[in-house]
Amino acid sequence: MHWLIERIEAAGDTPFLLRESASARYADLAAEIVRVRACLKAGAVRAGETVAVIGDYSCAAVAWLLVLAEAGLVAVPIANSVPEEVAQRLAAGRVRWVVDLGAGAGELRPVTGAEPARHDLVERLAASGRAGLILFSSGSTGAPKAMLHDFDTLLESFRGRRPRGLVMMVFLMFDHIGGLNTLLHALASGITLVAPTTREPHHVAALIARHRVQVLPASPTFLNLLLLSDAWRTQDLSSLRIVTYGTEPMPESLLHRLREALPKVKLIQTFGTSETGISATQSASSDSTLLKLDDPDVETRVVDGELWLRSKTQILGYLNHDMESFTPDGWFMTGDLVQEAEGGFLRIVGRRKELINVGGQKVLPGEVESVLLEMPEIGDCMVYGEPNAITGQIVAAQVVPVGEIELAVLKRRVREHCHGRLDSYKVPVRLRIVEKTAFGDRFKKIRR
Repeated sequence: MHWLIERIEAAGDTPFLLRESASARYADLAAEIVRVRACLKAGAVRAGETVAVIGDYSCAAVAWLLVLAEAGLVAVPIANSVPEEVAQRLAAGRVRWVVDLGAGAGELRPVTGAEPARHDLVERLAASGRAGLILFSSGSTGAPKAMLHDFDTLLESFRGRRPRGLVMMVFLMFDHIGGLNTLLHALASGITLVAPTTREPHHVAALIARHRVQVLPASPTFLNLLLLSDAWRTQDLSSLRIVTYGTEPMPESLLHRLREALPKVKLIQTFGTSETGISATQSASSDSTLLKLDDPDVETRVVDGELWLRSKTQILGYLNHDMESFTPDGWFMTGDLVQEAEGGFLRIVGRRKELINVGGQKVLPGEVESVLLEMPEIGDCMVYGEPNAITGQIVAAQVVPVGEIELAVLKRRVREHCHGRLDSYKVPVRLRIVEKTAFGDRFKKIRR
């Protein structure tokens, strides 16, 4: 851990974090680390205890995260501000201490009520003297899973990064594996981060223009919203050199739209899971959704069309869920369905749990969405399955039209466009016109 603190100190006056109302240098982060060390020392936190840091990107939040790791404690970053959901995460993580940076001075305080018993996994990690990190699944299909990482191992995976004079947007949340990957990569390399106060396309585009952001990590859902907003036309995005995308499959037609809108930008697909960490990847090209997991710390295997991973940075286990998604020999069954191509490349085509079963015929929502997004009448869409008494399920879609159009006319044009492009059972039977598709705060589509 000392190596990362040393790099932060060496970065000195290099800008670290730029926000709409404030900015901080790496020297300011180093000073905040000293202050937080004193706060932690003054508390009564015992070795191996679990401490939640509630807030978004700030010098204080990052300092707490690093100091907790340095002290061999278990850190629980929580970006969510909904009280019920925060309480749910505190309970699932068996959190003993809280630093709430969204309320008051962000002092260290014990969680009220009976002291929770530590989980066996946390006990074993504490006995080894190593730091922990608890992350949560999105919880879109139930209670979020609490995952325990060996934080020291995760941090060590960034040691090989070299200094780079870049300005990068930190788009994904403070408690998301992708957001933490961006943060730790920046800290290890002395990169300047720009943090939006809202993930609204015009705001993000304005920050890119103002701070000359060179790298934007985002999701396909957000990138489509950026195109729909026309912010890419009204703001100067000429500083952008790289846009990385991940967290969900990229429709081919959307990728082509992005290439037309941002022809000088390199588009790179990333891949990772909360369970295994973010893997180094290689995209076939900016025009292709083919990627290769090119990481010496990650093993890959495709079983019945599903991608399995085994990595050095994968979790020690879940605190509130069984390990059925892991094999006895440590392979994580990601649930991501892939197509294999030459040269070790893969194309992620969807999630196993999102497959639509139409009378025994399987439909991938992403395939249908890519065809629908070819239509000039459709700006965005989300395909999902609805129950049907005869076929089990039918294909349905939420559609965001471009301009005014009657539903009956849109249905007819969808049928005409899909004819010859999709098998008949894949064509949406039910369309709903909406102002925006359903997606969560991590800008991933939430399918019904």
